[in-house]
Amino acid sequence: MQSTTHTERLGRTVLRLFSAAVLVFLVAPVLIVIPLSFNESAYFSYPMSGFSTQWYAALVSSKDWRLAIVNSFVIGIASTAIATMLGTAAAMGISRPSFPFRSFIMPLLISPMIIPIVVVAVSLYLVFSPLGLTSSYAGVILAHAALGTPFVVITVTATLMSFNRNLVRAAASLGAPPLLTFRRVTLPLIAPGVATGAVFAFATSFDEVIVILFIGGPEQKTIPRQMWSGIRDQINPSILAMAALLTVFAIAMFLIIDWLHGRAASASNNNN
Repeated sequence: MQSTTHTERLGRTVLRLFSAAVLVFLVAPVLIVIPLSFNESAYFSYPMSGFSTQWYAALVSSKDWRLAIVNSFVIGIASTAIATMLGTAAAMGISRPSFPFRSFIMPLLISPMIIPIVVVAVSLYLVFSPLGLTSSYAGVILAHAALGTPFVVITVTATLMSFNRNLVRAAASLGAPPLLTFRRVTLPLIAPGVATGAVFAFATSFDEVIVILFIGGPEQKTIPRQMWSGIRDQINPSILAMAALLTVFAIAMFLIIDWLHGRAASASNNNN
Protein backbone atom coordinates (compact mmCIF):
# COMPACT_ATOMS: atom_id res chain seq x y z
CA MET A 1 0.00 0.00 0.00
CA GLN A 2 1.49 3.28 -1.11
CA SER A 3 1.69 5.95 1.58
CA THR A 4 0.30 9.40 0.92
CA THR A 5 2.65 12.31 0.53
CA HIS A 6 2.58 15.53 2.51
CA THR A 7 1.13 17.38 -0.48
CA GLU A 8 -1.73 14.89 -0.80
CA ARG A 9 -2.56 15.12 2.89
CA LEU A 10 -2.51 18.90 2.67
CA GLY A 11 -4.76 18.80 -0.38
CA ARG A 12 -7.28 16.57 1.40
CA THR A 13 -7.31 18.85 4.43
CA VAL A 14 -7.88 21.93 2.26
CA LEU A 15 -10.65 20.13 0.39
CA ARG A 16 -12.39 19.15 3.63
CA LEU A 17 -12.14 22.68 5.00
CA PHE A 18 -13.48 24.12 1.76
CA SER A 19 -16.36 21.63 1.72
CA ALA A 20 -17.19 22.49 5.34
CA ALA A 21 -17.14 26.21 4.52
CA VAL A 22 -19.49 25.69 1.55
CA LEU A 23 -21.81 23.60 3.74
CA VAL A 24 -21.94 26.30 6.41
CA PHE A 25 -22.52 28.95 3.74
CA LEU A 26 -25.50 27.02 2.37
CA VAL A 27 -27.04 25.75 5.61
CA ALA A 28 -26.39 28.60 8.07
CA PRO A 29 -28.94 31.05 6.56
CA VAL A 30 -31.61 28.36 6.95
CA LEU A 31 -30.74 27.11 10.42
CA ILE A 32 -30.19 30.60 11.83
CA VAL A 33 -33.96 31.11 11.81
CA ILE A 34 -34.60 28.38 14.40
CA PRO A 35 -32.94 30.11 17.41
CA LEU A 36 -34.53 33.43 16.42
CA SER A 37 -37.98 31.86 16.63
CA PHE A 38 -37.43 31.55 20.40
CA ASN A 39 -36.35 35.17 20.81
CA GLU A 40 -38.22 36.99 23.55
CA SER A 41 -38.28 40.29 21.68
CA ALA A 42 -39.98 40.98 18.35
CA TYR A 43 -36.70 41.68 16.52
CA PHE A 44 -35.35 39.61 13.64
CA SER A 45 -31.72 39.92 14.70
CA TYR A 46 -29.08 38.77 17.14
CA PRO A 47 -28.22 38.95 20.01
CA MET A 48 -31.36 37.42 21.49
CA SER A 49 -32.90 39.24 24.43
CA GLY A 50 -34.21 36.07 26.04
CA PHE A 51 -35.85 32.69 25.51
CA SER A 52 -39.58 32.46 24.90
CA THR A 53 -42.11 30.28 23.08
CA GLN A 54 -44.64 33.09 22.75
CA TRP A 55 -44.40 33.18 18.95
CA TYR A 56 -45.29 29.49 18.72
CA ALA A 57 -48.23 30.13 21.04
CA ALA A 58 -49.30 33.03 18.83
CA LEU A 59 -49.01 30.74 15.84
CA VAL A 60 -51.32 28.15 17.37
CA SER A 61 -53.85 30.70 18.61
CA SER A 62 -54.11 32.53 15.28
CA LYS A 63 -57.17 31.65 13.19
CA ASP A 64 -55.42 32.68 9.97
CA TRP A 65 -52.42 30.45 10.64
CA ARG A 66 -54.61 27.48 11.57
CA LEU A 67 -56.57 27.88 8.34
CA ALA A 68 -53.33 28.14 6.36
CA ILE A 69 -51.91 24.98 7.94
CA VAL A 70 -55.07 22.96 7.32
CA ASN A 71 -55.32 24.23 3.74
CA SER A 72 -51.68 23.39 3.00
CA PHE A 73 -52.09 19.79 4.10
CA VAL A 74 -55.51 19.27 2.49
CA ILE A 75 -54.47 20.81 -0.83
CA GLY A 76 -51.07 19.12 -0.69
CA ILE A 77 -52.44 15.62 -0.02
CA ALA A 78 -55.21 15.92 -2.63
CA SER A 79 -52.95 17.33 -5.34
CA THR A 80 -50.27 14.73 -4.55
CA ALA A 81 -52.78 11.90 -4.98
CA ILE A 82 -53.81 13.24 -8.39
CA ALA A 83 -50.23 13.95 -9.47
CA THR A 84 -49.08 10.49 -8.39
CA MET A 85 -51.78 8.71 -10.37
CA LEU A 86 -51.33 10.84 -13.50
CA GLY A 87 -47.53 10.83 -13.32
CA THR A 88 -47.29 7.07 -12.78
CA ALA A 89 -49.66 6.35 -15.69
CA ALA A 90 -47.72 8.73 -17.94
CA ALA A 91 -44.39 7.20 -16.95
CA MET A 92 -45.70 3.69 -17.62
CA GLY A 93 -46.61 4.73 -21.15
CA ILE A 94 -43.51 6.77 -21.92
CA SER A 95 -41.14 4.06 -20.68
CA ARG A 96 -42.40 1.61 -23.32
CA PRO A 97 -39.90 1.35 -26.21
CA SER A 98 -42.73 1.35 -28.76
CA PHE A 99 -44.37 4.51 -27.40
CA PRO A 100 -44.74 7.03 -30.30
CA PHE A 101 -43.50 10.62 -30.13
CA ARG A 102 -41.76 9.98 -26.80
CA SER A 103 -39.05 12.59 -27.48
CA PHE A 104 -41.76 15.21 -27.99
CA ILE A 105 -44.21 14.26 -25.24
CA MET A 106 -41.65 13.92 -22.44
CA PRO A 107 -40.48 17.59 -22.59
CA LEU A 108 -44.14 18.62 -22.82
CA LEU A 109 -44.98 16.74 -19.62
CA ILE A 110 -42.12 18.26 -17.64
CA SER A 111 -42.62 21.77 -19.05
CA PRO A 112 -44.11 23.11 -15.76
CA MET A 113 -40.65 22.54 -14.23
CA ILE A 114 -38.89 24.47 -17.01
CA ILE A 115 -41.24 27.35 -17.75
CA PRO A 116 -41.05 30.26 -15.24
CA ILE A 117 -43.64 29.79 -12.52
CA VAL A 118 -45.17 33.22 -13.17
CA VAL A 119 -45.92 32.22 -16.76
CA VAL A 120 -47.46 28.95 -15.54
CA ALA A 121 -49.57 30.83 -12.99
CA VAL A 122 -50.88 33.32 -15.56
CA SER A 123 -51.64 30.49 -18.00
CA LEU A 124 -53.53 28.53 -15.36
CA TYR A 125 -55.51 31.63 -14.42
CA LEU A 126 -56.51 32.26 -18.05
CA VAL A 127 -57.65 28.64 -18.41
CA PHE A 128 -59.35 28.26 -15.02
CA SER A 129 -61.10 31.63 -14.90
CA PRO A 130 -63.69 30.92 -17.64
CA LEU A 131 -64.35 27.53 -16.04
CA GLY A 132 -65.09 29.07 -12.64
CA LEU A 133 -62.17 27.27 -10.96
CA THR A 134 -60.46 30.37 -9.57
CA SER A 135 -60.91 31.09 -5.85
CA SER A 136 -61.87 27.45 -5.31
CA TYR A 137 -60.26 24.42 -3.70
CA ALA A 138 -60.77 22.39 -6.87
CA GLY A 139 -58.86 24.92 -8.95
CA VAL A 140 -55.95 25.14 -6.51
CA ILE A 141 -55.73 21.35 -6.18
CA LEU A 142 -55.72 20.88 -9.96
CA ALA A 143 -53.11 23.61 -10.40
CA HIS A 144 -50.82 22.08 -7.76
CA ALA A 145 -51.36 18.64 -9.29
CA ALA A 146 -50.15 20.03 -12.63
CA LEU A 147 -47.01 21.34 -10.91
CA GLY A 148 -46.32 18.07 -9.08
CA THR A 149 -46.97 15.62 -11.92
CA PRO A 150 -43.59 16.23 -13.69
CA PHE A 151 -41.71 15.15 -10.56
CA VAL A 152 -43.64 11.88 -10.46
CA VAL A 153 -43.07 11.32 -14.18
CA ILE A 154 -39.30 11.78 -13.84
CA THR A 155 -38.82 9.60 -10.75
CA VAL A 156 -41.07 6.77 -11.94
CA THR A 157 -39.54 6.83 -15.43
CA ALA A 158 -36.07 6.58 -13.91
CA THR A 159 -37.22 3.64 -11.78
CA LEU A 160 -38.72 1.88 -14.79
CA MET A 161 -35.41 2.11 -16.64
CA SER A 162 -34.04 -0.63 -14.38
CA PHE A 163 -37.29 -2.59 -14.26
CA ASN A 164 -37.10 -6.16 -15.56
CA ARG A 165 -39.95 -6.42 -18.07
CA ASN A 166 -39.52 -10.18 -18.29
CA LEU A 167 -41.50 -10.32 -15.04
CA VAL A 168 -44.48 -8.69 -16.77
CA ARG A 169 -44.19 -11.10 -19.69
CA ALA A 170 -44.03 -14.02 -17.27
CA ALA A 171 -47.17 -12.84 -15.48
CA ALA A 172 -48.98 -12.40 -18.81
CA SER A 173 -47.94 -15.89 -19.91
CA LEU A 174 -49.52 -17.28 -16.74
CA GLY A 175 -52.84 -15.64 -17.64
CA ALA A 176 -52.72 -12.52 -15.43
CA PRO A 177 -54.63 -9.55 -16.93
CA PRO A 178 -52.76 -6.21 -17.30
CA LEU A 179 -54.37 -4.57 -14.27
CA LEU A 180 -53.57 -7.52 -12.00
CA THR A 181 -50.01 -7.65 -13.37
CA PHE A 182 -49.54 -3.97 -12.58
CA ARG A 183 -50.97 -4.30 -9.08
CA ARG A 184 -49.17 -7.51 -8.08
CA VAL A 185 -45.90 -7.32 -10.06
CA THR A 186 -45.06 -3.85 -11.39
CA LEU A 187 -46.31 -1.58 -8.62
CA PRO A 188 -44.54 -3.35 -5.70
CA LEU A 189 -41.22 -3.10 -7.56
CA ILE A 190 -41.55 0.56 -8.57
CA ALA A 191 -43.22 1.63 -5.32
CA PRO A 192 -40.08 3.41 -3.96
CA GLY A 193 -39.89 5.52 -7.14
CA VAL A 194 -43.61 6.30 -6.99
CA ALA A 195 -43.31 7.25 -3.31
CA THR A 196 -40.30 9.48 -4.03
CA GLY A 197 -42.23 11.28 -6.76
CA ALA A 198 -45.17 11.69 -4.40
CA VAL A 199 -42.93 13.26 -1.77
CA PHE A 200 -41.56 15.73 -4.32
CA ALA A 201 -45.09 16.52 -5.53
CA PHE A 202 -46.25 17.17 -1.98
CA ALA A 203 -43.23 19.37 -1.26
CA THR A 204 -43.94 21.34 -4.45
CA SER A 205 -47.54 21.96 -3.42
CA PHE A 206 -46.62 22.72 0.18
CA ASP A 207 -44.01 25.32 -0.84
CA GLU A 208 -45.85 26.98 -3.74
CA VAL A 209 -46.83 30.65 -3.44
CA ILE A 210 -47.07 32.22 -6.93
CA VAL A 211 -49.87 30.05 -8.32
CA ILE A 212 -51.91 30.35 -5.12
CA LEU A 213 -51.78 34.14 -5.47
CA PHE A 214 -53.38 33.88 -8.93
CA ILE A 215 -55.74 30.93 -8.46
CA GLY A 216 -56.63 30.89 -4.77
CA GLY A 217 -59.02 33.11 -2.87
CA PRO A 218 -59.12 34.15 0.81
CA GLU A 219 -60.47 30.76 1.88
CA GLN A 220 -57.66 28.89 0.09
CA LYS A 221 -54.86 30.70 1.93
CA THR A 222 -51.87 28.36 2.44
CA ILE A 223 -48.78 28.65 4.65
CA PRO A 224 -46.56 30.29 1.98
CA ARG A 225 -49.31 32.77 1.12
CA GLN A 226 -49.88 33.57 4.79
CA MET A 227 -46.14 34.14 5.24
CA TRP A 228 -46.12 36.36 2.15
CA SER A 229 -49.02 38.39 3.52
CA GLY A 230 -47.33 38.68 6.91
CA ILE A 231 -44.11 40.00 5.40
CA ARG A 232 -45.88 42.38 3.02
CA ASP A 233 -48.43 43.87 5.41
CA GLN A 234 -46.80 43.71 8.84
CA ILE A 235 -43.69 41.83 9.92
CA ASN A 236 -44.87 39.39 12.56
CA PRO A 237 -42.40 37.26 14.56
CA SER A 238 -44.82 34.35 14.22
CA ILE A 239 -43.36 33.99 10.73
CA LEU A 240 -40.07 32.94 12.34
CA ALA A 241 -41.84 30.22 14.31
CA MET A 242 -43.49 28.90 11.15
CA ALA A 243 -40.19 29.14 9.25
CA ALA A 244 -38.52 27.03 11.95
CA LEU A 245 -41.28 24.41 11.74
CA LEU A 246 -41.02 24.34 7.95
CA THR A 247 -37.25 23.87 8.19
CA VAL A 248 -37.69 20.85 10.44
CA PHE A 249 -40.42 19.57 8.13
CA ALA A 250 -38.16 19.96 5.07
CA ILE A 251 -35.35 18.07 6.80
CA ALA A 252 -37.80 15.25 7.56
CA MET A 253 -38.88 15.20 3.90
CA PHE A 254 -35.27 14.91 2.73
CA LEU A 255 -34.67 12.05 5.15
CA ILE A 256 -37.73 10.28 3.76
CA ILE A 257 -36.51 10.80 0.20
CA ASP A 258 -33.07 9.44 1.11
CA TRP A 259 -34.70 6.38 2.69
CA LEU A 260 -36.85 5.86 -0.40
CA HIS A 261 -33.79 6.12 -2.63
CA GLY A 262 -32.20 3.36 -0.57
CA ARG A 263 -35.32 1.24 -0.97
CA ALA A 264 -35.33 1.88 -4.72
CA ALA A 265 -31.67 0.88 -5.05
CA SER A 266 -32.30 -2.28 -3.01
CA ALA A 267 -35.33 -3.18 -5.12
CA SER A 268 -33.33 -2.60 -8.33
CA ASN A 269 -30.54 -4.88 -7.13
CA ASN A 270 -33.02 -7.60 -6.14
CA ASN A 271 -34.81 -7.20 -9.47
CA ASN A 272 -31.59 -7.69 -11.39
